[in-house]
Amino acid sequence: MNDIWNPWHGCRRISEGCLNCYMFRIDAARGADGGKIYRVKNSFSLPLKKDRQGNYKIPSGMTLRVCMTSDFFLKEADEWRDAVWQMMRLRPDVHFWLLTKRASRIRECLPPDWGEGYENVSLNVSIENQKRADERLPLLLDIPAKHRGAMAAPLLGPLEIGRYLDTGLLEEILADGENYDGARPLRYEWVKRLYDDCASRKIRFTFCGIGNEFIMNGRVYHVPKAYQHAEAQRSGLQYPPLGREVRLQPRCAKCPKGFYCSGCTWCSRCGTGSAL
Repeated sequence: MNDIWNPWHGCRRISEGCLNCYMFRIDAARGADGGKIYRVKNSFSLPLKKDRQGNYKIPSGMTLRVCMTSDFFLKEADEWRDAVWQMMRLRPDVHFWLLTKRASRIRECLPPDWGEGYENVSLNVSIENQKRADERLPLLLDIPAKHRGAMAAPLLGPLEIGRYLDTGLLEEILADGENYDGARPLRYEWVKRLYDDCASRKIRFTFCGIGNEFIMNGRVYHVPKAYQHAEAQRSGLQYPPLGREVRLQPRCAKCPKGFYCSGCTWCSRCGTGSAL
């Protein structure tokens, strides 16, 4: 995906949200070891790459999600991080979105000139359950930053984070379910509570996907991956509201990925050219 920058790859499981990590599953499917951590040569300098006309390949105004197949504050990546901070300084016109489960390492890994934070960097922590929210959010809120947020993905239970939202220091909360083998259920009321807490305080809330198993009003829904994001958008649990109709486009009828087809391009690349 062109909005993701993975300067390094591989990780270590450290908490409950890591159990069914998509990165480990994808690596295993291609015979690779997700626990092997390495610098990704062909994408390490992505923000600074230019085309033949001398224009940056990553355009001004874009948001890059960083280290989505690893963790930005992973200890094993300490030797590479300074170079990445430098690229962020060189591209103040690009917004860099960082997500970590290692909130305890953020402060020691910040660059010397961080000060009150970089205007083009957002620090975000994973809060998959109450235990991790209470562990990571105080650490995040204690660190100077221009932009802060949190992601409840996978959301594994009800969260009470009102006291953290009341600080006024969190710009956005995101929530998502699991959509790979072994996916644990996501309940509507858990998402609704987060939505209500954010909307009542006018804090942006993004419901990213309902996951493989979504429970609402006592009914269990098993929705193909291709539709999980769209169904989350159609739920009405977005703040501010989307303000537009979300339509479900068809998947390829014989997609070899079946239930796990993401439908992200709707391109019929499987060769069938037909739709469900």
